[in-house]
Amino acid sequence: MSTATDPLAALALLPGVPESVEDTRTAVDRLLGHRTMRRRSMDISAESALRGARASAALEGVDWSLEEIRRRTDYSSSLDDGGAVVAGALRLSAEIGTLLGTWGHSPLQVLARLHVVAAADAVPAEALGRPRRDDESSAGQLPADEVAARLDGLSRLLLAPSAAPAIVVAAVTHGEILSLAPFGWGNGLIARAAQRIVLITRGLDPKGAAVPEVGHLELGVDAYAEALRAYESGTAEGVATWIRHCAEAMTLGARESVAVCEAVMRGI
Repeated sequence: MSTATDPLAALALLPGVPESVEDTRTAVDRLLGHRTMRRRSMDISAESALRGARASAALEGVDWSLEEIRRRTDYSSSLDDGGAVVAGALRLSAEIGTLLGTWGHSPLQVLARLHVVAAADAVPAEALGRPRRDDESSAGQLPADEVAARLDGLSRLLLAPSAAPAIVVAAVTHGEILSLAPFGWGNGLIARAAQRIVLITRGLDPKGAAVPEVGHLELGVDAYAEALRAYESGTAEGVATWIRHCAEAMTLGARESVAVCEAVMRGI
């Protein structure tokens, strides 16, 4: 398939992207080949989901410790101090596995479900699972009809055959959802959950063992926002910057889970 009919594959050829893709693949292969993964992959994936939820909430400004999240069993008493964000991130991490089959034929249905799951504590029931209307939008956000058109375009892009590496597809999915902010609440949480779904379903990280959210957090909230602005510029250089950023975050996230594997192996 030529890049003319495979736009995602064309993005994979942008400056610096092939090298970033290779670095990420190497890091993930090292994780998946770790002997702890062969014996206790479910434990590593569960820890990845928890750490990813914590980091995703932190990227939204709610930076609770892992110990605090492990200790809590009820977040309803802490909604005012970010409990809704943490609870939404945790619910998303638990939901991802049930949505993998649906993503391959209806990504927009999955995005709607992700919003229902993420925003259950934060928005009225009638707003769950539907894109925001113009009267629910903030200054500077795209009009609702443009959001709907671009979401439809993203869906078509994801459903079309492509030779693009998984990290490139994940980065575009992640960036589009963040840029469009299609929902009234929780777009960052949803974008990062969708990124995970792509990384799993496209085969880069089939067990969901890496923690790309931790990688984004390690790179810094400011760097995350700056890379997104580059993506939103629509230039080849800007899109390449965002893809490289996402690839580096995934590389760091794979290394995070290797460290977890080593700790498990030592009985920590």
